[in-house]
Amino acid sequence: MTATACLRAVDGTPFSGAHRWLGPLTAEDQAVLARAEPPVLDVGCGAGRHVLALAERGVVALGIDITPAALDVARRRGAPVLARSVFERVPGAGRWACALLLDGNLGIGGDPAALLARVASLLRSGGTLLVELAPTGRSAGPELVRLDIDGADSPWFAWTSVDTTDLPTYAGAAGVQIEDVWDAGGRSFGSLRRA
Repeated sequence: MTATACLRAVDGTPFSGAHRWLGPLTAEDQAVLARAEPPVLDVGCGAGRHVLALAERGVVALGIDITPAALDVARRRGAPVLARSVFERVPGAGRWACALLLDGNLGIGGDPAALLARVASLLRSGGTLLVELAPTGRSAGPELVRLDIDGADSPWFAWTSVDTTDLPTYAGAAGVQIEDVWDAGGRSFGSLRRA
């Protein structure tokens, strides 16, 4: 039986992109991961596809997430994951070279500036944040959402969609520098650096 995943708003509307969470890496995912310097922290790793791909390449990586159903899927796949909120104590704080906020995870908690600042604090000096952005003109939030993985719902949590035009404001508030923003395969990404 094929596993399913969906991110839903309070009114039941599904968000796009969730179909990728349980699937194989796309060419765009592979290109982003090629930029990741080890060790890598995957924040909001979900079912673990990115952290698993890195581990299979011999890259030291750890995924963190708070959704039990997603972590169960990740562990069954063999991904190195930990049940942890990014706002709690995170192993290796201040020593990670790179952090991932992919699949829209820049919106976790509904306050992208606070999330960027927190993740940057987990990186070593000069560390990189690789983020995925909403298409231009598609920023929204904050709003309440929840994950549905194989019919198991997560608790409601705040989520914000951040597009390329919003990124400079949030990065500036968080004290991180934007190094690059690019589009690939209909998706948008950014690379930011801790000062």
